[in-house]
Amino acid sequence: MPLQKKIQVIKEVGEEILTEEELKTLLEKKEHLIAYDGFEPSGTSIHIAQGLLRTININKMTAAGCKFKMLIADWHAWANNKMSGDLEKIQKVGNFYIEVWKACDMDIKNVEFVWASDLAKDTNYWKMVMNVARNSSMQRILRTVEIMGRSEKETLHASQIFYPCMQAADIFYLKADICQLGMDQRKVNVLAREVGEKLGLWKPIVVSHHMLMGLGEPPKEGLEGAERGIALKMSKSKPDTAIFMLDTKEDVERKIKKAYCPEKKTEENPMLEYCKYIIFEKVDEIKIKRPEKFGGNLTIGSYQELEDIYASGALHPMDLKTVVAEYLNQLMDPIRKKLHDNKKAMKLYEEIKGFEVTR
Repeated sequence: MPLQKKIQVIKEVGEEILTEEELKTLLEKKEHLIAYDGFEPSGTSIHIAQGLLRTININKMTAAGCKFKMLIADWHAWANNKMSGDLEKIQKVGNFYIEVWKACDMDIKNVEFVWASDLAKDTNYWKMVMNVARNSSMQRILRTVEIMGRSEKETLHASQIFYPCMQAADIFYLKADICQLGMDQRKVNVLAREVGEKLGLWKPIVVSHHMLMGLGEPPKEGLEGAERGIALKMSKSKPDTAIFMLDTKEDVERKIKKAYCPEKKTEENPMLEYCKYIIFEKVDEIKIKRPEKFGGNLTIGSYQELEDIYASGALHPMDLKTVVAEYLNQLMDPIRKKLHDNKKAMKLYEEIKGFEVTR
């Protein structure tokens, strides 16, 4: 793939890139960059942003020549008291996630799954964690706690102070050129860039992808910046705010039907987000069936065309919801079938869906 095309594809993934010039320079010097993401196994299922959307983004990165390291952050989830702090349960959830990614047709040949618990067996890893901690103030670490879905105002466990130090250390231990995580992880990636220079290592490039909204109405006031971002995104602990990869056709239709979707509003509208970041990534056009008295059928060939039509009021929220549910189910049907046919995946799922989810 030509250099400019690689940059274009990576920019499709990154809502923000720190920095684009550094990315260009590195791509000119190195044929196969190492990109990494880390996932905290922390729920009894995996939602569409973690499953299907994550696969879309990773496959773009590998198409652009990146080798991807997916860190299953079991020790991080343990430190963060997920699944009641039961490491064995956390690891079962992590194994289920891997089966879902395979069913989503993630580019597995260019993705290496790495367990944090394996990193933890190496004293060199803990030396790196200690070096990050020694070169960071407590105040600087506390400014990163949104990566755990926490706020600086919360009372934290001592274990949670290790989390940002571990996550920054992961980047260098895995020799990652690119941190390809969500916008909610931006602060710790910036910390890694700062610490990398102090330690005489390197400044990892940060390609931060968009965080898909949950289905509920956004908070009206009182939250800004990081706190608002946490409140907007999908939550595994609030099942009706998210579409899960094993939700039935009826589940998807029910959740979409009651989702937030104000007429003519294009900002912070989850239905349009699903169209932009998932549906139009998978299809070239969408067809909307309507009676003639409501404007007749529509064929829409791009997300921007859809947004313009919706903003004008020519498309009713219920018609948009109907088409979102229809296309999501079309995309999820083959994934659901693969998972239901996968004995290992279903055995894990039947076990973990009875686990208690702790925030």
